[in-house]
Amino acid sequence: MEDQWLRWAKRLEALSTTGQHFTKDAFDHERYSEMQGIARSMLSALGNVPLSRIDNLVSSSANGYVTPKVDVRGAIIRKGEILLVKEKADGLWTLPGGFADIGLSPSENILKEIEEEAGIVAEVVGLYSVRHKAKQAYEPDLRDFYKLFFLCQQVNDDVPAASGETSAAGYFDQDNLPPLSEGRVIKSDIDAAFDYAENQLSVLVD
Repeated sequence: MEDQWLRWAKRLEALSTTGQHFTKDAFDHERYSEMQGIARSMLSALGNVPLSRIDNLVSSSANGYVTPKVDVRGAIIRKGEILLVKEKADGLWTLPGGFADIGLSPSENILKEIEEEAGIVAEVVGLYSVRHKAKQAYEPDLRDFYKLFFLCQQVNDDVPAASGETSAAGYFDQDNLPPLSEGRVIKSDIDAAFDYAENQLSVLVD
């Protein structure tokens, strides 16, 4: 669960950015701009990162009504083991996935990510979890996310392989996982995939 001050700063930044877009009053625009500057300075201090990085993180969503980003993740369980990929960015392991691309459905997005990151072809079985990143035990993030988790199945016999974004890929036992990239996935996401696959439990929404 993220820090209360981080939650407030993110909310203030979103409101000020949205206000700037919709206001017709020059004086209100100036006030919203000042509020945005304060919010981004708070985010910079809380994240201990340069202000320029904050500007880059939020610029892609700084038009119109600011909404959370969407992250898609795919769980493939085969012979009692789950597919994980090793991220080049931090050297840690995660379920294949990433930002949802515009123009593709959530299912299309995750199948594309699995093929790009693990080199295998898959199909979607079902959606097993929808999570608000800020409310869970992921590493804190200056951005806001909804995370969609899909249970998928491999449809070919190819061996998982590294790609341009990953340095390794393979199947792992649920109780013997490598170090996880906890900004992307946490153990409960993996446990939920096994529960859904074995028991067809209802979708976890939190």
